[in-house]
Amino acid sequence: MKKAYFFDFDGTLTYSDTMFRFLKFYDAPKFYLQFAKHIPLFILLKLRLASAEKVKKSFISSVLKGESKSKIEKKSREFFEKSYPSIIRGNALEFIENIDRSQTESYIVSASLDIWVQPFAEKLGMHLIATKAEFINGIFTGNFIGKNCNGAEKLNRIKEAISDKKFDKTIAFGDTSGDREMMDWANESHFEFFH
Repeated sequence: MKKAYFFDFDGTLTYSDTMFRFLKFYDAPKFYLQFAKHIPLFILLKLRLASAEKVKKSFISSVLKGESKSKIEKKSREFFEKSYPSIIRGNALEFIENIDRSQTESYIVSASLDIWVQPFAEKLGMHLIATKAEFINGIFTGNFIGKNCNGAEKLNRIKEAISDKKFDKTIAFGDTSGDREMMDWANESHFEFFH
């Protein structure tokens, strides 16, 4: 029986959100300065008066825009080395280690940026579907390629990634409303399964 697992990353496989952690690790002084500047936007977001995608893009851009791909990749690798495995939920790691790889494909489906989630996906032996950072001439533009990989976009991207594959069963794991479409679509879904 051929199965596919789809795991949300932040909060599902990890104990906490990696965006703030990574940006703080990348450049703490800049992170704190931009965090303070973004507080009004974060408040609007909490009140559902601002788009999550816009606020997220603005905040990531405020810290990383203009940085080189090679530097961001290097810092992503260092962040991974510092955070793994402590940031990953113990029972999630155990579950992943026991997946029968011969009959299963596993995917991390994350709204976080591909660039800092990639080392985790590689370590866990998974394909990565995530929000894509846009680089022009090796420099981060502050933009995303396509949409923020959340909500309905998660499902669109999954369908795109597996369009030429056939699975007998699809199983999704999530922990927020941003995972709902993916979980509704899967044959079997688990909410806060590793919590």
